[in-house]
Amino acid sequence: MRAELMGEITDVVRRHLARDGAAGLSLRAVAREMGMVSSAIYRYYPSRDDLLTALIIDGYNAVGEAVERADAACPRDDHLARWFATGHAIRDWALAHPHEYALLYGSPVPGYRAPEDTIAPATRTAVVLCGVIGDACQTGTLDPPSGFPPPAESFAPDAALIREQVMPDLPDAVIARMVTAWASLLGNVSFELFGQFNNVITDRAALFDHTLRSLGRYVGLPA
Repeated sequence: MRAELMGEITDVVRRHLARDGAAGLSLRAVAREMGMVSSAIYRYYPSRDDLLTALIIDGYNAVGEAVERADAACPRDDHLARWFATGHAIRDWALAHPHEYALLYGSPVPGYRAPEDTIAPATRTAVVLCGVIGDACQTGTLDPPSGFPPPAESFAPDAALIREQVMPDLPDAVIARMVTAWASLLGNVSFELFGQFNNVITDRAALFDHTLRSLGRYVGLPA
């Protein structure tokens, strides 16, 4: 019964996020909509930040599961197909859940600091994408194009941390390209979702395909 009620609370909160945004989230307003006294909500979520954390973890796990399913449906040795499948899974999930996406990758919520509990769920999507590049490197099919500058020497400690977490055995240059590709992929999705493409880009799916293909080649996947 507790789990069912907590699920009902988060469903109501998602509607409030769609209407008011994360910054306007009020536990008292949620309690009123559910016909509860506000003190009852606090038995399940002691603060607004605890509720936001629960929603953020749910969101990261949901998009992570979607990306993992997309990757698992592809042949292991078809790295370009896996890259496209996982990239489209991120975009599809974002378009289907715009307010949850905004909570994960949009503007920070004033006064909120995500706890360490969010780190593992947050890395699920990156682990899949980095796994595609790592597998391509291990099989000898990763061939980053030349002509691009190497990362700055100051990137080396960051690369070491990323290598330890999600990109083992890959050189700094590949890790830097992957970070750039990851930021560019999410930037494309965010531009589409938050209206920056309005009156500018008509066929956004085609542009996203072009973005995926270009970023894949930049990292070193086949053309």
